[in-house]
Amino acid sequence: MQQLLRGADEIIPQAELETKLATGKPLEVKAGFDPTAPDLHLGHTVLINKLRQFQQLGHNVTFLIGDFTGLIGDPTGKSATRPALTEAEIKQNAITYQEQVFKILDPELTRVRFNSEWMSKMTSADMIRLAAQHTVARMLERDDFNKRYTSQQPIAIHEFLYPLVQGYDSVAMQTDIELGGTDQKFNLLVGREMQKAYGKPQQAILTVPILEGLDGVQKMSKSLGNYIGITDAPNDMFGKLMSVSDDLMWRYFELLSFRPVSEIEGFENEIKDGANPRDIKFLLCEEIITRFHDADAAQRAKQDFIQRFQKNAIPDDMPDVKISLGDGMPVGVLAKEAKLSSGSSDAMRMVKQGAVKINGIKVEDPRLLISETKPFVLQVGKRKFARIIPT
Repeated sequence: MQQLLRGADEIIPQAELETKLATGKPLEVKAGFDPTAPDLHLGHTVLINKLRQFQQLGHNVTFLIGDFTGLIGDPTGKSATRPALTEAEIKQNAITYQEQVFKILDPELTRVRFNSEWMSKMTSADMIRLAAQHTVARMLERDDFNKRYTSQQPIAIHEFLYPLVQGYDSVAMQTDIELGGTDQKFNLLVGREMQKAYGKPQQAILTVPILEGLDGVQKMSKSLGNYIGITDAPNDMFGKLMSVSDDLMWRYFELLSFRPVSEIEGFENEIKDGANPRDIKFLLCEEIITRFHDADAAQRAKQDFIQRFQKNAIPDDMPDVKISLGDGMPVGVLAKEAKLSSGSSDAMRMVKQGAVKINGIKVEDPRLLISETKPFVLQVGKRKFARIIPT
């Protein structure tokens, strides 16, 4: 149980999960992923890593691809109706999901299923019976629906179907445990309610935290440009991981590393005793790249990073600039405030040209919000440097 608790945010109800585990029987465990984009990123793997733990403990793990729910579009966290994907887009994305998930899960022990398997067989009468299991008032308890309703933003009727269909997946699969991100809690609870309504044993729920992206503020997302794709090239993956703040590094260790907790705590003690955080971050980079590529690729990426860092040596006589970053300052505004560019637009142009770096790491996203808490080096072009001291 201790292994499953690591990195978990909430278990509902924990006593029920412990009872299920105590039977010693293999449990039916699932997590669903809508194929809304062609690639998985490290944020997705937080949940997949948890599936892997259940798999290693001998339970039956199903990676459910929501090809039917993908046609609806998950409204979770959205302030407007989400554009529906075409069947062709969903089919193509689903193929890449299957290829990528086995970089973590054991392909021989993993069942991959599609919820169109049972949902496409539902008649109109079946869908009406499904919709009758929930009320509009209950739906409006959901935070995102409630915000849209109170602000008079439109909510399409089909969006109400999404949590019902996700909940019915648990009925069809007779799930014992469903995993999901903290933002999926409402949908996961609907699964429990649907199972009860259809006379099935109720599933336990385990939620995992949402991984912050490279900006350390917003969740990792391809649309926000703050992501690390699991198919990224080793050098790109290494550089992006090295760009995360020293504080965020521990979050990544907690949610992404397979190292024992005691070993990670040992790293923290080493830094307290004077070790360079960069060297500890190297270990995280090597582990992640080895997982998705191999050990040789990780070592080559490390050496390439060191060589590039040394080549772009930082001068000792740069000015110290104290700036209040607040909850996050756009990199273009920061460059302007540090007097390293003539204006935000000039800085944005330099970012697009690959000429803006933080601690020697190239900034790739012109919209990146900087929210560091410790001093760092900002470089614009080849000769303009400033040591930014957050206040």
